[in-house]
Order: sequence, then structure tokens, then C-alpha cells
Amino acid sequence: MPYPLTTAINRRGHLEVGGCDLVDLAYKYGTPLFVVDEETIRAKCQQYVQAFRHLEEDAEIIYAAKAFGALAVCQIIREEGLFVDVSTGGELYVALRSGFSPHKIYFHGNNKTEEEIEFGLREEVGTFVVDGLQELHLLDRLSGRGGRRTDILLRITPGIETSTHKYIQTGQIIDNKFGFPLYMGMAMAAVKEALSKSNLRLRGFHTHIGSQLFSVDCFEKAAEIMVGFCAEVQNETGFVTEKLNLGGGLGIKYRSSDRPASIEEFVTTVVKSVRRWSDNFDLPSPGIAIEPGRSIVGNSTVTLYTVGGIKEVPEVRTFVAVDGGMSDNIRPMLYDAVYEARIANKAQHSPQQVVAIVGKHCECGDILIKEVALPPVQVGDIIVIPATGAYGYAMASNYNLQPRPAVVLVNRGQDFVIIERESYQDLLRLHKPLRQ
Repeated sequence: MPYPLTTAINRRGHLEVGGCDLVDLAYKYGTPLFVVDEETIRAKCQQYVQAFRHLEEDAEIIYAAKAFGALAVCQIIREEGLFVDVSTGGELYVALRSGFSPHKIYFHGNNKTEEEIEFGLREEVGTFVVDGLQELHLLDRLSGRGGRRTDILLRITPGIETSTHKYIQTGQIIDNKFGFPLYMGMAMAAVKEALSKSNLRLRGFHTHIGSQLFSVDCFEKAAEIMVGFCAEVQNETGFVTEKLNLGGGLGIKYRSSDRPASIEEFVTTVVKSVRRWSDNFDLPSPGIAIEPGRSIVGNSTVTLYTVGGIKEVPEVRTFVAVDGGMSDNIRPMLYDAVYEARIANKAQHSPQQVVAIVGKHCECGDILIKEVALPPVQVGDIIVIPATGAYGYAMASNYNLQPRPAVVLVNRGQDFVIIERESYQDLLRLHKPLRQ
């Protein structure tokens, strides 16, 4: 199921998560509302830790903060012992405020500004993942100015096509904004340039081939290509790779019919593939790192909406309009993402009609779910859409000047606001009038 691990139907016939009735939460806090289950996040972190413990105890599990960078979520993940990767100065700021040791932070980003790099150096971030030659030169110069030798990984584009939406394929060999491609020796040239920098310490390589991937075969292929590249680098330069970071990308269930690989399958594939190809190339096996994001927080969260208008078009479609939409979940419009839904106050009722759940925004494409089977829907019903923990609030906007929803954390019957709902006043907080 795509719902949080603690999801149940209570005696009132309502859906609950973390021991909290979702209908009650909707009435208490209003909708739209993100409800985050703390137990699910901790369980996913522990699954990764346990999976590696039996295979590669020193592996680094690095949470991809871009998936959901809420302060409280980052604190939970820090408490579970994970590292964190950030891709902007803002994400770095939140990671630090959440208590992560700078040495457990990886700083990503394909266009880090000088200000962001200086921020990272000032805070003594553990590792920079370098994405381009301009960054390599800038980081070397700024590190030297600060009297520091900075640990880096180079991001490599391995040339792997994956079965996912084109916007989240990140491993193509040429037509890709990320990393140093293997194409025409560009990656090897970057390695030699990095090794020549006196203020940088090359520790290894990073790659990320895509997101929402169901099969582990592509990770096996990534390991083969990357370990092969490590062998080429060692043969040509003598550099021995200390760290190989194979990124994230493991998919999750958005619908009950989805069949992604398990965390255990993913980890086992990564570790065994790196070891096997290291043996084949007669290399010392590098330390392994991965960067899960979606697979930790995705299924931890549901979004609640209140039904407003219902429009029946005979022999065409029934449109069920809710009080949110593309401003709190852009993924259906951006990635053609497909979700399922239930009615929180009718959890024991059988589906009897197929409807479209649409948002309130001034866009024909503001459709959360094109077709979903539900019990008879009425105005005021509470719609629940699961699997919104990753890239839901993280990609939320104020389109149509819609205030962003509140985020509530639930655990063992207790509920806590971890992000306040925006007000109309908040929408103008940074604005200045034409005339005073």
C-alpha cells in the first residue's frame, strides 16, 4: 500500500495515521493539509541501516534533502544517524539548523554560487560534489583563500537510459545538464584537473541515474560503468578511488498496484555489484554511499483536501473539485504522476463511481487524479491522497496566490504542527507598495 505504515481504519470508520483520525485533523487544522507519520520515516531509515549492516557496515546513507527539507523531518533523519545531501544554500542552512554535523553534509548543485560555496566552506561542510569545471576552479580558489584543503567528489554522467519520466532521467551521456560525461574523455579530463588542484582533495566519484526507478538492473549497470571508470582512472593517473556514491532513485508505491524493488534489494544490488566489478577490474573495493530521498519520506505522508464543487458531465466525466491542487502537488502536471485516493470519512465504503479529482487553480491541467474509483462523493468529504511526502511540500508554490498548507507530524496519537499554514498576510510579507 502507498500509505504510511500506521494507516488504519478506526471504530468510527475513518482513516487514521499515527493513531490520529484524519477527519479530526482536517477539522482541527483545515485543508489542504500534509500529514506526516514519524514512525514511517524512522522505519525507512532503519531499513536502510539494517540492510547495509549485514553487507557494508561503513556505507554512508545520505538523505536527499530536496525530497522534503522540513526542519523537523531533517531532525528525525539526523537522529537516525544518516548523512544529508543539500543542493542549495537554503538546504544547507536548514540542514545545519536541524543539527547535522557539517562533516556529515554533502553539498551538491550544478551551479553553486560563490556565496553558497563560501557559506559551505565557512561552515566546514564535509564534502563538495563538483558538477563542472567552473565550480572546480572556483572551489579551489576559495579553499586556498581560506587556507583549507576541501574534500570533493566529481559527479560523473555514465550514459544510462532509465525507464522513468524524461525530466527525472539524470544519467544520459550527452544531453544532460548534470556532471562530467564519459563522452569524449570529458570525465577523465576533469579528474586530471581535480588532481592538479592543491587546495582540493579528490576522494572519489558520484553518479545519479534517475528517480522513481522500480528495477534494480539499472543500478547494477551503473556500478559496472562507474567501477570501470575507476579502473581507467587508476590505470591512467594512479588515483585510487576511496568513495563511490551511486546516488538514489529507488522508486516507491504511488498506487497499490505499483511494484518497486525493496530497500533490501536495492542495497544488496549496489553492494554486491560494486564488489563484483571491483574484483573483476582487480581494484580495492571503494567505500559505498547512496542518496535515498523519496524512498525514505515518500510514503510517510498523505495530503488531505475538502471536496467543494462536484460537476457531472453525462457520459464524459465527473469532476470532484478540492481546495488545493497544483500549488501543493505539481507532480501530476509536471511528471504525469499517477496517484490513488480514498475518502477519510468513508473508509469502509466500497467504490461505486469513477471520478476525476481536480484542483482549484486557473489551469485546465490542474488535475490531481484523472481517474479514481471512490464511494459516492459529497461536498464536505475529506479526500486523502497518499505518497505525497517527497516533492509535495518541497515543490509547493503560491500560484494564484494560494497560501501553502500546514504540515502536521503525527506519532502515537499525538499531532504537532511542524510547518504553519501560510496566511494572506504572509503572501505580502516580502512585497513593497508602489508608494508609501
